[in-house]
Amino acid sequence: MVEPCLSYFAYPADSVGGVISVPGDKSISHRALMLGAVAEGMTQIEGILRGEDCVATLVALEKMGVSINHGPDGSVVIKGVGLQGLRAPLVSLDLGNSGTAMRLLTGLLVSQSFEATLTGDQSLRGRPMARVVKPLQAMGAKIETEDGYPPVLIQCIESLIGVSHKLKIASAQVKSALLFAGLSARGVTAIQSPGITRDHTERMLQGMGVEVNTDDSHKVSLEGPVQPRGIKVVVPGDFSSAAFFIVAGCLASEFGLLIKNVGVNPSRTGLLTILRAMGAQIDIRYNRDYSLEPIADIEVKKSTLHGIEVPQELVPQAIDEFPALFVAAACADGTTVVSGAKELRYKESDRLRVMAEGLKILGTEVSEQPDGLTISGGGLDGGTVDSCNDHRAAMAFAMASVAAKGPIEILGASKVATSFPNFLVTAAQAGLKVESSARTTVD
Repeated sequence: MVEPCLSYFAYPADSVGGVISVPGDKSISHRALMLGAVAEGMTQIEGILRGEDCVATLVALEKMGVSINHGPDGSVVIKGVGLQGLRAPLVSLDLGNSGTAMRLLTGLLVSQSFEATLTGDQSLRGRPMARVVKPLQAMGAKIETEDGYPPVLIQCIESLIGVSHKLKIASAQVKSALLFAGLSARGVTAIQSPGITRDHTERMLQGMGVEVNTDDSHKVSLEGPVQPRGIKVVVPGDFSSAAFFIVAGCLASEFGLLIKNVGVNPSRTGLLTILRAMGAQIDIRYNRDYSLEPIADIEVKKSTLHGIEVPQELVPQAIDEFPALFVAAACADGTTVVSGAKELRYKESDRLRVMAEGLKILGTEVSEQPDGLTISGGGLDGGTVDSCNDHRAAMAFAMASVAAKGPIEILGASKVATSFPNFLVTAAQAGLKVESSARTTVD
């Protein structure tokens, strides 16, 4: 198999600033596509992310008979087929690098009257599925994996039964997969989380006419079977993509960097709380609600950051932003301690290991624990780091260049397109100096 081998070369920037926007939110785009597919009626999605992960979801739905039309303005219109209207795919569904697609589609497909196999690239086939599979099996689903890892074979069943499940680790993907399955299950499906998780699924289901109950103990439930209805969804800019530029602005924007129309769902913005505690100058402007989610413009200025001990309760609200935060910590005065973040070891890469090794190469003192990192700040040197084909690690190291003493070569950057198409263009608009160099290798 011939695959691209992409490296980034990031050079110290003279300044960072201006006005930029980031692609549509990946989490919301996945959910809008999937729920729109099984809704009753039409769902129009504006601002959808066109990254490889969401394209994989879109293609998988089309292979199961869903009609998806693309408008000239970049929107898509989905003709929903209803909860039981999907058709058996003729081939395995290849979800590329997308763990969100893998876990959420597993929940969506367990109630169907056909068999389906979900697979993906080498990285995705190394992502654990047991936390999703076991509670779905308790609902009556028939699922087979390879020792808890993809490929995932979903077999047809007669019916699902709602269950109450207590999550050991806060996970929006597991919660959402169970809620998706609960739409077709008889009775109440309830999920108890140990902490705050992203609530995009709950918001979208409620917008589609599904009664979803939540409480202050982080419990969410719905009673099925219940049919969602098609709606209009406006996808905001992805906060996780904005996070890299928020950090870059904190490190190098003398006159301010404005990031337009970013989703600021409070279950996602833990990074802002953490950075402000470190001394960051961050201003939220024109906060407003479009469709189902709050949206705002974020302005950030160069700040004198200091190390902190990150409160563990904020970890789930910033789980995808930690690669960027680790870079900020490396440039802060003093020591930053992150714990309770073992989930980072099970992302597209082991992000604790990848970021620790990369930051050490760049001259930062880092101590790695099973569930976190201790980073002694003070600045960054240049060097060559390996992102291990993790899109967020690659972009984080690119942002590190704004404060580095020399150029940074970033190996394994080919997966950036999964979440941030045109990343290099946006980086240039903000004043960063990042170039790419591609070659092909045979796997």
